[in-house]
Amino acid sequence: MNGKISNLAQVASVRRYTMTEGRGKGLDVIDCDNGKIRFLLNASKGLDVMQVYHDGQNTSFLSKNAFVAKDDGFLNRFEGGMLYTCGLDNAGNRDGYVQHGRLHTLPAEIVRAECTETEIVVEGVVRDTALFGQNLVLRRTYRAKLGAGTFTLEDKLTNEAFVDGKYCLLYHINSGYPMLNDGAKILLHAEEITPCDDWSKKNLYRLYDICEPTAGDMETCYYFALKTPVVSLVNEKLGKKFTVRYSAETLPNFLMWKSFACGDYALGFEPCTSKIGKELKMQPIGAGETKTFCVEFIFERI
Repeated sequence: MNGKISNLAQVASVRRYTMTEGRGKGLDVIDCDNGKIRFLLNASKGLDVMQVYHDGQNTSFLSKNAFVAKDDGFLNRFEGGMLYTCGLDNAGNRDGYVQHGRLHTLPAEIVRAECTETEIVVEGVVRDTALFGQNLVLRRTYRAKLGAGTFTLEDKLTNEAFVDGKYCLLYHINSGYPMLNDGAKILLHAEEITPCDDWSKKNLYRLYDICEPTAGDMETCYYFALKTPVVSLVNEKLGKKFTVRYSAETLPNFLMWKSFACGDYALGFEPCTSKIGKELKMQPIGAGETKTFCVEFIFERI
C-alpha cells in the first residue's frame, strides 16, 4: 500500500458471508473483488463460481432457480452460475446417477481465503468419498492478481484410496446477459464438429449464431475438436470479450451448450475429460495418483 490508502479493502477484498433468506439460506459465499473483476465462490457447493462481474457488469448466466441450498432435483436447483463443475461420478444424464454428478452438491473445506497487496488466493478441498468405495479429493485454488481482468482455477484431483479409481470432470462455464446478447460472436478454431443429437444436427446451420431469445426454443449441444484450447465470446456492442483457456492435456474434449429460450438464455463453454451421457468414458486414476486441471477466465475491453 501507499500513502493514498490505509486499508486494502478500499481497492480489493475477500469477504465471507452466509446467505440468510430464500432458497439460498445457509449457503456460504466467498466474495472476491480485485478492483477489476468480482467473482463469488460458493463454498457450500463445490467451491464453484456463482457469478462474475467485470467493470460492474454481470457476465454469467443465472437461472430462475437462483442459488438453492437444498439438495433438490437437478432441474429445480441448477443455478447455472459462471462455473458448475460436473463429476466426479457422472457428466450429462445417465440412468442411476445424479444428472451432471454429485460434485457440485458437496461442500468445500476452506483452507485459505486471502487478499494480499498483489493477489487474491482462495483454496478449498472437496471430498467425494464412500464407505467401501471411492476416496477422491479435489483441491481447488483460485488466483486473481489485483487490478487484472482475469482469474485462474487450478484443480488437483488425488485418489487417496488404496486401490485404483475412476473419475470424470466437466467444467460447465455459463455466460448470460448482458455479456450474451444478440449479435455477439463465438470465436474458436475447430477441426471437427459433432452435433450431440438430431435436433442439434438439424440446427447446425446456425451453430455460431447468437440471436434474441425465442419462447420455447430447445437447447442444442455440439462437440468440438479444437486446434487450440481457447474459446471466446465477443460482444462488440458492449465492447467486451470473455475468453476461456484450459489444459487440453487433461481436458481433451470440448462441448458447447446453447440455450436460447426466453428465460433460459445461456451459452455454455464446457471443457471435459470425455463425451458425456451415454458416451461417457470414466478416466482411470491410480491409488495415490494426482491429476491437474487448469482453467483461466479472461475478461477484457475491446
